[in-house]
Amino acid sequence: MLESADRRTFLKLVGAGTAALATTRLGSAAGGPRPHVHRVHHIPPPDFADSNRHPGLESMLFSLAADGIRFYRGSTPHPLSGPDGLIAADDTVLIKVNAQWKYRGCSNSDVTRGVVQRILDHPDGFTGEVVIIENGQGRGSLNCDTTSGCDGGTREVHANAENEGHSFSWLVQQLFQDDRVGERLLDGIRTTFIAADDHDTEGYRTLANVSYPCFFTPRGTRVEFKEGLWNGSSHDSQRLKWINIPTMKDHKDLNVTGCLKNIYGLITTYNEPIPHHDPNQGGKVMGEFFTLVRPATLNLLDHIWVSHASLCGFPPNTTTRRDMLVAGFDPCAIDAWSARHVLYPISGDPAHDPDIPGYFRSYLLDARDTINANGGIFGEDATIDEAAVIARHQDQRKIQLALARRGDDVYLEWAGAAAPYRVERDSAPDFLSPQTLADGLTGTEYTDLGAAADGATWYYRVTAL
Repeated sequence: MLESADRRTFLKLVGAGTAALATTRLGSAAGGPRPHVHRVHHIPPPDFADSNRHPGLESMLFSLAADGIRFYRGSTPHPLSGPDGLIAADDTVLIKVNAQWKYRGCSNSDVTRGVVQRILDHPDGFTGEVVIIENGQGRGSLNCDTTSGCDGGTREVHANAENEGHSFSWLVQQLFQDDRVGERLLDGIRTTFIAADDHDTEGYRTLANVSYPCFFTPRGTRVEFKEGLWNGSSHDSQRLKWINIPTMKDHKDLNVTGCLKNIYGLITTYNEPIPHHDPNQGGKVMGEFFTLVRPATLNLLDHIWVSHASLCGFPPNTTTRRDMLVAGFDPCAIDAWSARHVLYPISGDPAHDPDIPGYFRSYLLDARDTINANGGIFGEDATIDEAAVIARHQDQRKIQLALARRGDDVYLEWAGAAAPYRVERDSAPDFLSPQTLADGLTGTEYTDLGAAADGATWYYRVTAL
């Protein structure tokens, strides 16, 4: 049984209908600098018995919302939604996974499943498209059966998931079976280069030292990664988003794979202008992609399993379970922090330490400098310095609760801890006389009908039983 401080949180709804915090658990940065890194730890294995939502991702989205980063952009009152949110209801969202490898060397498909479901659950009603994408440079497989698996070249399916059969293709074709959810392996177009005015051919365009893909989604949407969505006469850049979901691991050439290096599955390495695995050139490629092409809408670095001693996440003794997720906008800060605090402490390999001169530090510095020379990520400078990286930590075992007013009703949603839950309210924050609204809930949301109608002040508390 968790301690009470770990099992509950509560919020106050003031009479005017504004949600105000009664604890610091869900507090914002209080006017200070926004964290570069959000970490959720002690994530339990998902069972997906009642929902496709991933417990760690749920806590991450609430942690981001606590700092004003809302996952949804929209007008429907919702704890994770706001006018400056990340994902609009009509967006085309590309989810970039690592699928050049399988086993623990590929991105976690359970986390990917949770991201897809959250997009589909947009409170304004999702009418856009979600596409899982990868360019495995001729060795990729969204079915997680690539022969580049360090297992002798078998075609067996080994997804990085609680159930190894749950590949990215399985998510699309078997689980969701929704025309809003698709997959696209870009290996087949990686040797084709197209002109700026060619909106019909699938292939790659080049810019400075990088390249980027132009292709059609399964629903026929024309994606040109830098310019946006092509409608036949012009581009819509605002409705194209991409979420970066790499897994952090050892790499034989550049020492570490993370958020930055995951763009190697977006560029083409065929006839590349500069060698991407040259530590004196790779950082420039990474930095240019995130600035000259398009920054990730969100970087979500997977530490459920960490492949500390192999690129492909096999054999099992080269991997370690850490049950963490790390997210943010600055890929340099995320990679440096994660290597420093997660990968390197497991491996003890100096090549994984961003503070020791080597290939990893070299490309981190070059990526940082390139990004900053080009205006930063969403206008903010990238950093790898330990003293400069601000990190926010969220224990999955602690409930995070948020409120939204919907007319006269109060809508509650929460993440963290484990079901069942009790929902209570009181007119005072000491909860000396709480009123139980619901008991034994297995879901993570509740609507208190009419609670905001009379201007009363209510405090809400959710407890994991």
